[in-house]
Amino acid sequence: MKKKHYLIHDLKKNRAYYFMLVPVLVYFIIFSYIPMGGLVIAFENFRPAQGILGSKFVGLKNFQDFFQSVYFTRVLRNTVVLSLLSLLICFPLPIIFALLLNEVQRLRFKKAVQTITYMPYFISLVVLAGIIIDFTSSDGLVGGTIMRMVTGQSVNLLSDSRYFRSIMIISELWQGLGYSSIIYVAALSGVNPDLYEAAAIDGAGRWKQTLHITLPSISSTIIIMLILKCGSLLAIGAEKIILIYNANIYETADVISTFVYRKGLQEFNYGYSTAVGMFNSVINFALILITNKLAKKFSDTSLF
Repeated sequence: MKKKHYLIHDLKKNRAYYFMLVPVLVYFIIFSYIPMGGLVIAFENFRPAQGILGSKFVGLKNFQDFFQSVYFTRVLRNTVVLSLLSLLICFPLPIIFALLLNEVQRLRFKKAVQTITYMPYFISLVVLAGIIIDFTSSDGLVGGTIMRMVTGQSVNLLSDSRYFRSIMIISELWQGLGYSSIIYVAALSGVNPDLYEAAAIDGAGRWKQTLHITLPSISSTIIIMLILKCGSLLAIGAEKIILIYNANIYETADVISTFVYRKGLQEFNYGYSTAVGMFNSVINFALILITNKLAKKFSDTSLF
């Protein structure tokens, strides 16, 4: 009874905050939880005219078809490779960038650098894809001018599968470096300056201060961001890839999300594409559980 009375009292006391929470709950219920009922399509030979309840139930056939497909190895390999490259390159660099910004003493210069590095994030994917296509074409800045200086001939980089992963990682880093560093810059602003003064008195230089004060102070933020990153490790967005890739570079450009797009929206094989998407989501869910478990085991920080 005490818990019940406490809950009622809390609802009355903080009713404004609970009222503000309602739109968020409604949003997630409508757009995240209710659509989960559509996952049953993964186990059906879905036909829109027959609907979810009227389509033929086929069990795990869609999953078996995907695992036995000639494209399974390719799309899984490309997804894993791109995800690992993104994790190894695009995850630590914003942390390093935030640490470097933290060392800048001139406030105007610091704000100017932050503004310049934040701006690419707000460029739409369509515009970004156009920039990539123009720059990497045989008469573009990179594919034409730079490649001609390096190799002696211009190259359309988006027609050669060897260059696709580099293009993806560099464009992701260029667009997201500044924006991804915001949370680390905010975490660094909360570090007690007295710790640096005490370390300086003890003779510690900037490098030792970074290792023994700065990084430990923001370690919880880094761990949380790492867990979230691992939770979406295989969820490579199809939007940018679809805008820039072509059949010539499927060997390295075709990932799970683009495969789902082609099977579902181009070939109208809804059950098969849903099964592939569900497989990807299950793997991501398992990764976030594993990463969270390891973080909880080796540190005092975890997501849940």
